[in-house]
Amino acid sequence: MKILFISFIFPLLWVNNQPIKQEKLPAAIQFNITHLLNARPVTILNNNKLVTWSKGIDGNGIGDGYLTRSAALFNGNKDPHALPDDPLFPANDSHPEIKLHYSNKDSINNQACAVLGEGQVEFSVPSAKYKAIYLALTSAEGASTLQIHFEYADGEENKDFVLPDYYLDIKPGDPNLCYLAHDLAKWGNKNNMTEKDHHNIDLLNIHPDPARKLKSIKISKSKPGYLVFWAATGVKA
Repeated sequence: MKILFISFIFPLLWVNNQPIKQEKLPAAIQFNITHLLNARPVTILNNNKLVTWSKGIDGNGIGDGYLTRSAALFNGNKDPHALPDDPLFPANDSHPEIKLHYSNKDSINNQACAVLGEGQVEFSVPSAKYKAIYLALTSAEGASTLQIHFEYADGEENKDFVLPDYYLDIKPGDPNLCYLAHDLAKWGNKNNMTEKDHHNIDLLNIHPDPARKLKSIKISKSKPGYLVFWAATGVKA
């Protein structure tokens, strides 16, 4: 009886001690939008000195900006609601890994693309089929109405979206929007805190056709709202 009991539980113990396989997250492709960058909306700490933002996140670029955490702490802000020092935002349940263009090591190059009033920007993507594409964006002075133009190998497609003001929280269950950075403070051009929290960088999933090979994307914006385009990343189908 004892032998039978041991032989019965041993397979269960062996199975229960096997390593649990972790689900592999899909690899993200960071799209190159360097040619579009025309603004520095983030104050950084470089060589123990603050390099103040220029062309910021609201007031048509002259109102306010963000800071990195190191810059905020150096500036004396306690419990700062700031951007992380590492611009590579890890994947989570809402979005893949996404990298922004600011860095505490870079005091010269532009960090984002600002679009004042009516305008459009375009960038190419590695030719492939994508099941999701995320645009990191902020809209100030109200919402921005966007038209996304997809250029596929076999034709075109247009989709319309409304990006809410970056002060507003995303509505629960919205299939197109999630946060990249949430509840951020903002600072004036003398690195003085103007509002301590409640501002966001949103991610807009523009839902390309996963059955078609994509070549490029054009973002067109109507006049209302001040748009900042931070980064774009895709997940292959």
